[in-house]
Amino acid sequence: MSLNLSENADAEQREEPGGLLDELSGESLAESVLSSLAEAVAIVRADHVQYINPAFTRLFGYSIEELGGEFLSEIMIPDTLRQEKARVEASLERHGSAALETVRIRKSGEPLDVALMATPLMVDGKRQGIVLSYRDIGERKRVEARLQHDAMHDPLTGLANRALFLDRLTQALARRTRWREQNCGVLFLDLDGFKQINDMLGHAAGDLVLTAVADRLSRALRPQDTAARLGGDEFAVLVDHMESAAALETVAGRVQQEMEQPYEVLGRFVHAGVSIGAAMAGTEHIAPELLIRDADMAMYRAKQKGGGQFEIFDKRLEVQVTSQEERNRELRELIEKRQFEFRYQPIFRLEGGKLEGFESLLCWQKDGGLAEDQQGLAAMAEETGLSISLGRETLENACRQLRVWSEALPKSDLTLTVNVTGRQFYHHELVAQIRRVLAATGVEPGRLLFEISEGTLNENSEAALTILTQMAGCDVRLAVDEFGSRLAPVNFLMRLPIEVVKLDRSLTMAATSRQRAVLQSLIQLGRGLGVQMVAQGIENAEQLKLLRGLGCELGQGTLLGIALEQARAQELAAVGRWGI
Repeated sequence: MSLNLSENADAEQREEPGGLLDELSGESLAESVLSSLAEAVAIVRADHVQYINPAFTRLFGYSIEELGGEFLSEIMIPDTLRQEKARVEASLERHGSAALETVRIRKSGEPLDVALMATPLMVDGKRQGIVLSYRDIGERKRVEARLQHDAMHDPLTGLANRALFLDRLTQALARRTRWREQNCGVLFLDLDGFKQINDMLGHAAGDLVLTAVADRLSRALRPQDTAARLGGDEFAVLVDHMESAAALETVAGRVQQEMEQPYEVLGRFVHAGVSIGAAMAGTEHIAPELLIRDADMAMYRAKQKGGGQFEIFDKRLEVQVTSQEERNRELRELIEKRQFEFRYQPIFRLEGGKLEGFESLLCWQKDGGLAEDQQGLAAMAEETGLSISLGRETLENACRQLRVWSEALPKSDLTLTVNVTGRQFYHHELVAQIRRVLAATGVEPGRLLFEISEGTLNENSEAALTILTQMAGCDVRLAVDEFGSRLAPVNFLMRLPIEVVKLDRSLTMAATSRQRAVLQSLIQLGRGLGVQMVAQGIENAEQLKLLRGLGCELGQGTLLGIALEQARAQELAAVGRWGI
């Protein structure tokens, strides 16, 4: 091999005694240059190795004694890449060089990502071989792989994200088009009670639950299935290569079984069930988003049934869910346009008829009057999370109203009751919010009564006790609402810092039946514990007479007084007694 030296080489260097160019012949200079290169270089002729430089040995582990005269492709090229040789030859013929990123096998057997450059070795104008140079790109490939993985996976759980899930679902739908026997379906999952976990224990605990859910979900799936976190506490599963909807039910059953066990989070055990909706791909699912939408609709129906359910999508369900979505839009419109008002239902002493206070009720307006489905709208507000902002507004309005009544009726000691929903109660800012509003309005805390349903307190009795204790520290009064609907144990009342028990209206309705013994025992229990008992839903004189006889202290209902507008409530407050 020969190397022509440039005529423009530095004269001083050439004339210096013992200079580099005087010491080296052309061939030795060329080899010195090759030896000093950082890139691995091999020279091959007819695929036989003729030369490798030291960088080649450092990179791949082979010496010239081991490779000299050997077929390089048989030793270092993976079997799956044997077609590369033809590509390199074609590029050399067409472009005079070839460059590609590929994989080579080290002496240790370890694959290595390399950038390969191939150029012809020309001697006297004729091609005598190929010069191959290699550069290690393993670290760059690992970084790219990490970036690619991060771009397609949820950073918290490691599951596929929405983009990757849509891509795989698109591929599955395309396979279904070609091979009808290879159908696919989607499961849409939403955790039950996750919001309460976040509110009670904080977002760090919520993240631990989501990570545990991802682990359990992965265990429940088949190798060909894909689990993804779509956002928040919503997950999806692509059930691929399935023959019937039975496969969806089987996978969903395994998932629900995995989720039944409690989660240990920060030294505590918490429960979070799962509602699952399923949809099997059909001819109408021309885009992956349509199949996800139908599974989401089925999940929504499972939620409506109380959670922890599994529902498969059908057209009948689409009509039901669409109607429900329209009602949700209607609710949001009512809130945005502030089409609601506060009314006040009086609470009286059953003996003597003295007005004790009012319960603040948020009422929805529609078409110039009050909406018929007040309870349904309230339930939707709770389900969508809108009840938290509405609850804050209810609290602020109650304190302002108390301030107005205190100024207009300085001798009055009327209380005002505020309902607290489940989402509000377990929201982490509730107590701080109460303190802020009390400080801003300057009302007497003891005239404000917060009532929380028995069902809400039963969701997590330990957390409820903590929250109630913090609320009591604000000097407000506390009540259990709908008591007796689930017949809580006696120690339930004994442990909680409450002053008022509002009996479930179903007990008032049963007061004239053989179930009056239950009502009587609860009233006696409350009196024994020193709490005030309030009967709700008193609608006729017979119920009133019986409740008096049983010793119930307070009551409210349509017989005693309906919910009043602010001006009429203030007029009743000035009178201070009922008018029946």
